[in-house]
Amino acid sequence: MAGLWFEEFEVGMRFAHEVRRTVTDMDNMLFSSLTYNPAPIHIDHAYAATTEFGKPLMNSLFTLGLVIGLSVQDTTFGTTIANLGMTETSFPKPVFAGDTIRVETVVTALRPSKSRPGQGIVTFEHLGLNQRDEIVCRTVRNALMMARPA
Repeated sequence: MAGLWFEEFEVGMRFAHEVRRTVTDMDNMLFSSLTYNPAPIHIDHAYAATTEFGKPLMNSLFTLGLVIGLSVQDTTFGTTIANLGMTETSFPKPVFAGDTIRVETVVTALRPSKSRPGQGIVTFEHLGLNQRDEIVCRTVRNALMMARPA
């Protein structure tokens, strides 16, 4: 399904996104390397074994990106102009290699753009859940969306 036009969204609209993703150690290593994040909690198995987690944590910014990415196909694919920001982002549970992440999204607010005719702002609340249905990421995202072409 392609993304929705601004007018197609309604406050309270819910999405249980079909696409899921099992994360891997390589995802973590590659993302941490590409973003120049040398934190040993992400890339050093020997160090991570000495922590309360006992193994490397997935980089939280990878988790955030994945959660938003898994929502795109049903919500904003081809109809978004820009992300305007994320707020209220939290990571209540850790994510580890081997976890399978799925996403649920709720539309919490809508408003036509004041400065850009034919566009509007949609506020999404995204929840990332693991295979045990534990929330691993929550974020509120504002996206500038295209209105349906005339």
